[in-house]
Amino acid sequence: MLHRIDLRGGVRDPRRLLPRARLDVSAAVEQIRPLVAAVREHGYSAIRAASERFDGVSPEVLRVPAEAIAEAEGTLDPQVRAALLESINRARRVHAAQRRSDHTTQVVPGGTVTERWVPVDRVGLYVPGGLAMYPSTVVMNVVPAQEAGVRSLVVASPPQKDNGGLPDPRVLAACALLGVTEVYAVGGAQAVAMLAYGSAVDPDGTAFCPPVDLITGPGNIWVTAAKRLLRGVVGIDAEAGPTEIAILADHTADPVHVAADLISQAEHDPLAASVLVTPSVELADAVDRELARQVPATRHTERVSTALTGEQSGVVLVVDLVTGLRVVDAYAAEHLEIQTENAREWALRVRNAGAIFVGAWSPVSLGDYCAGSNHVLPTGGCARHSSGLSVQSFLRGIHLVEYTRDALRDVTPHVVTLATAEDLPAHGQAVTARLPEGAS
Repeated sequence: MLHRIDLRGGVRDPRRLLPRARLDVSAAVEQIRPLVAAVREHGYSAIRAASERFDGVSPEVLRVPAEAIAEAEGTLDPQVRAALLESINRARRVHAAQRRSDHTTQVVPGGTVTERWVPVDRVGLYVPGGLAMYPSTVVMNVVPAQEAGVRSLVVASPPQKDNGGLPDPRVLAACALLGVTEVYAVGGAQAVAMLAYGSAVDPDGTAFCPPVDLITGPGNIWVTAAKRLLRGVVGIDAEAGPTEIAILADHTADPVHVAADLISQAEHDPLAASVLVTPSVELADAVDRELARQVPATRHTERVSTALTGEQSGVVLVVDLVTGLRVVDAYAAEHLEIQTENAREWALRVRNAGAIFVGAWSPVSLGDYCAGSNHVLPTGGCARHSSGLSVQSFLRGIHLVEYTRDALRDVTPHVVTLATAEDLPAHGQAVTARLPEGAS
């Protein structure tokens, strides 16, 4: 089922040969540009028209009533409620430990620099609602924002025909469990534009969604395009692409586990990437046999088959695990599993991955829900330079510079010299004007 890429003969730069989904975000930006402009200029009417066009729903009021959020929590399946509460608890334990403390450095006697970590004031959290519903994404976005101390949180999620034009009830219930009361039934590029620019959310213009400072959360290509277009108007976490899993495995890996994990990510989207990197042809053959057995038995067989046979998925054969490590570092997967002998030792050598799942008993699905880690992770090779969502995503470092008169006098010659070297004499004069008696 998986096509094979044989790198056992060696390759200088594996990036060009590795499977990857092709997304033309730039083209998508041009397609959604008029919609984003319409939301900026016309607000509510443009958002509602877009919702009717793309979601087949045009709710009269875009903000979800508080009673609907409470009702969703009240009718939530008890087992789903227990699972969400466990997910929230584990995520809080991990993310609470990420909160940074302010730190003051004495540069010289009388001269200090304090780095303060200040949370963003208002954040828009996007929760997808297309091929699948993601109450877990509510947890992964809200918990780190709350632990960072963000004062104002708003969730946007697409309206659903089968829920009376409201977001999925499980998404609403997750909001309720986390204490989020400002929720909008808006999806796609129009949601990103609404969050970035602010907008009236009812026909009378009496209710208003104030603009946010930062937008986080995954979405489809249209959401990604809108985030790219509005970067600068508002902060964004990342440009999320289709989900991906890479598995570095040797002969000790269980092909049943490997196949199941490849399928689990293929289940998300026809463009999802599932990649196995191994020096074992025997394992690759066994995984193919397992895929042939497991795929027909899974619920979303067609979606899974499309993803696994697409150009973004495959088996990469390598001569040994050292080469395999080089390949997975070049691939920089959103999710990387290590299923080898001494798995932790190999995992500690990985430099590029959104999250690493170590050994046979740490599947990606655990991280999706209840590991305590965050599942909003960089895709498309962006793990080479970016991190997953965390408390740090919602914090800004601000320096407080405090110098006494004597400390300023001591450094004045250096400031004046550098200002002169850069032909910015007024910079130096801004210092010497404070010291009429001279720098020495």
